This record gives sequence, structure tokens and C-alpha cells, in this order.
Amino acid sequence: MTDKARILLVDDHPLLRTGVLQLIALEDDLEAVGEASSGEEALTQASNLDPDLILLDLNMKGMNGIETLIALREAEVTSRIVMFTVSDNQEDVVAALQSGADGYLLKDMEPDDLIKKIRLAANGQLVLSSELTELLALAIQSKSRKDNKVDIRSMTKRERQILKLLSAGMTNKHIARKLDITEGTVKVHIKHLFKKLSLKSRVEAAIWAMEHKI
Repeated sequence: MTDKARILLVDDHPLLRTGVLQLIALEDDLEAVGEASSGEEALTQASNLDPDLILLDLNMKGMNGIETLIALREAEVTSRIVMFTVSDNQEDVVAALQSGADGYLLKDMEPDDLIKKIRLAANGQLVLSSELTELLALAIQSKSRKDNKVDIRSMTKRERQILKLLSAGMTNKHIARKLDITEGTVKVHIKHLFKKLSLKSRVEAAIWAMEHKI
């Protein structure tokens, strides 16, 4: 039986949460394991549930989406995090990705398209509007070149293996199986990698690995 991608939905609109959760429930390979209505609740839920993917609203009351995203990354949450919003403002998109998001989806998507994007995100792929892809890649690459002066030789053999697999879009579970180690060990290595390379997300890690030919 195929493992289901475990999803945490964070949004302060109950009606929207209900609709998205109902969509996810119809899919055999996706599972909504929790929901949160605020950034503070998201931090607790993410820690307790350790989901594969977090769908995070940008414009929430109180702690907004970017603040929540930053807090999640500072708490060393390694789940993939995709912003889910009505805003197509380029500054919002760049800010989200540079703060550690793994994608950016708009709420006016058709239900079938949304599920397809959620599935892609759960499988480790960057998901966002096609017209924003080049802009975001350039923004992250610029940040990467400016901030990352890490000597590749300082990385252990295992770290290089995990970075390569992570960059290929593999989930923590699949990396663990591939290397015959526990999922917990994979998460520890990823946390160390992110700290060592000053990265905040798998997207940044993938671009870093590509630039350095890992």
C-alpha cells in the first residue's frame, strides 16, 4: 500500500478549511492529519503531527503567514511548506520563498488543479505559478550566491548523499529507505545541512546543490 502524504492545513477561514479538507479526503494518496486557524496553533500542530506538507495561508489575523513560516523554520520544522493565498503580488511570492516556503499556490485555482499541485508539492516538487518561476529562481540564486560561502569539503559523505536525494525531490521517508537509515536520522541530517549551508527550504537546497554540482 502506498504511503499517504500527510497534510496540515493552516487558514483562519473555517469554510475554506472545510472545502479543502473535503477535497483532500477524496484522494487515496493524500491525508489531512490536522488543521489550524492561526500561526500559533500551526506551530503546535506542526511539532506534534510532523506532517509531510503544510498548506499555509498568507493573510491571517494576528501572526501572518510569513511570520508563521519564519517561526516554523526557526523551530526546525522540515515539512514542505506551501503558501496558499489570494495574493499574486510578486513581492509576497519572493518574500515567502526567501523565508523558507517550498511553493506558492493561489486560492482561485480549480479544485482538480489544486489537488495536482498539492500532490506535486507532497512529492518534493516546487509548486507555483509558471510566470513566476524564473523570477523566484533568480531571487533565490542571488541570495544563495551572496550568503553561502560554505566549503563543500566540510560536508560529510552522508550529508552529500542526503542533499542529492533531497534535491531530486525525494521525501524523508524515501531517503530513509534508499539509504537504509531511519526517517528520524534523515531529519537530523537535513537540519544540520540547512544550518551549515544557511538554507531555509528544500527549494533553496535544490538550487544550492545544482549550482555546486552536488
